[in-house]
Amino acid sequence: MFKLNKFLIVLLLFTLTFSAVDAQHPPFYSNILKFKSQDSINFPPKNAILLIGSSSFTKWTDVQDYFPDFTIINRGFGGSSLPDLIRYADDIIFPYSPHQIIIYCGENDFAASESVSVDLVFNRFKQLFQLIRQRLPNTTVAFISMKPSPSRKKDRQKQAACNSLIKNYLKKQKNTSFIDVYHKMLNEDKTPIKEIFTRDSLHMDANGYKIWQKVIEPYLIK
Repeated sequence: MFKLNKFLIVLLLFTLTFSAVDAQHPPFYSNILKFKSQDSINFPPKNAILLIGSSSFTKWTDVQDYFPDFTIINRGFGGSSLPDLIRYADDIIFPYSPHQIIIYCGENDFAASESVSVDLVFNRFKQLFQLIRQRLPNTTVAFISMKPSPSRKKDRQKQAACNSLIKNYLKKQKNTSFIDVYHKMLNEDKTPIKEIFTRDSLHMDANGYKIWQKVIEPYLIK
């Protein structure tokens, strides 16, 4: 009995210590450690296409199968917003020296608080873009428009406005693309196609990703 209790005490102390250390790190730190662990085992090739962003990329676990003619590195982590991509740029962007970066992010920025404005999210995107440009001046950058998730109807006007600002901004930049998936995910009456979303009305099923495949592929660069 004593040995068992001693073991439980040690286990409890270890758990509390680990939790305290983990709490000192910024959000999504465990995701970054997972990427680093994967890289230590098999580091991705240089000059690939890098996906960065939130859960729409995270859940696209078979993205390589959709684009067999291209080398894809997926570094999306669920729940992330644009500040998270900026924070971890040295971990999820620059080590890979990609020749093309595709960004899907912004939905979670608006979902975090009603006080988050269109200008704020747009400026966050510009900050990320300029950071990439400074370090990787010859890398092509593409942004996938925020999608019309049924569960985030309240944010749709903000998303559309921000999509428009980013699109116009990228038009003025070299080696960039704006990939509009938003309108391909709507019915004729301009409502979202609910059948391409999972039960949470936020994430997509395979049919949703097939739409993305058709829209994205023409923009990919070998």
